[in-house]
Amino acid sequence: MLAAVIGLYVVAGNFSLAEIAQARANGSLHMATNTERWLFLGFFFAFAVKAPLWPLHTWLPNAMGEATAPVAVLITAVVDKVGTFAMLRFCLQLFPEASKWATPVILVLAVISIIYGALLAVGQRDIKRLVAYASISHFGFIVLGIFAMTSQGQSGATLYMVNHGISTAALMLVAGFLISRRGSRLIADYGGVQKVAPVLAGTFLIGGLATLSLPGLAPFVSEFLVLVGTFSRYPAIGIIATFGIVLAALYTLVLYQRTMTGPVKPEVATMPDLRPRELLVVAPLIVLLIFLGVYPKPVTDIVNPSVKQTLSDVHKKDPKPSVEAAK
Repeated sequence: MLAAVIGLYVVAGNFSLAEIAQARANGSLHMATNTERWLFLGFFFAFAVKAPLWPLHTWLPNAMGEATAPVAVLITAVVDKVGTFAMLRFCLQLFPEASKWATPVILVLAVISIIYGALLAVGQRDIKRLVAYASISHFGFIVLGIFAMTSQGQSGATLYMVNHGISTAALMLVAGFLISRRGSRLIADYGGVQKVAPVLAGTFLIGGLATLSLPGLAPFVSEFLVLVGTFSRYPAIGIIATFGIVLAALYTLVLYQRTMTGPVKPEVATMPDLRPRELLVVAPLIVLLIFLGVYPKPVTDIVNPSVKQTLSDVHKKDPKPSVEAAK
């Protein structure tokens, strides 16, 4: 990325991103096709690692697995969003033609991330690694929405960054509380937790249902917008990506079933429920998940003008409906 930044300075003559983006939008700054593509790849590669996008995702499960719960929340809910935000902010605005050139490949990588991350989440035995692979799947949806280059897709992707941060923070925090009580990250070491710690189990369930994008919770709105925006321009890609929702339901509900239901294992029989301090941390996240699930307008009103400007910068418009509305 540093090499690409230096290359951009050589071409543009300054480091002002606002001036460069404006010059690119109005056509006063011209780049040779190959130059623009190489610079785009330099930026995109760095952001794809940070996101993370398959096949550059391998650092996340290890980092999440070894991190404490607060650090894991920071990684997935905040730091990773730098990558996807930067794709919108820098790749599309600074290199619009190269972004369109690379779109087919990036869409394929995004779909692979969705399905691959979800499949590996299904097979995990470690709670933290399961959440990490689920996040890889979700970031595939975000990248898909960005490069579908429709207003619905990019609005959904931007909203997804917010909603994923809230839902994953809630789920990972409660998972952290659970792991600190039992001293194990293995799913098989739990069972019957909802009978001894019902509030902990309830908050864990809400975080899990948000992760699978249940209607009424915040991630549903953003995931639906991403799929609608993608389907309107790339129907086949949109259909394949939809299978990620089915797999999300599978790994989330199986995780809840194996840890929270069934006979109470002796090791969790004395497990305390959420303490007031812990509930104080999780409760605002649960409230936000429900509020933004039924009324996302406060966030979409902020997001939509920026999305409109980004699409204008890359000279893209929403595809016209294939079926005319009845008069």
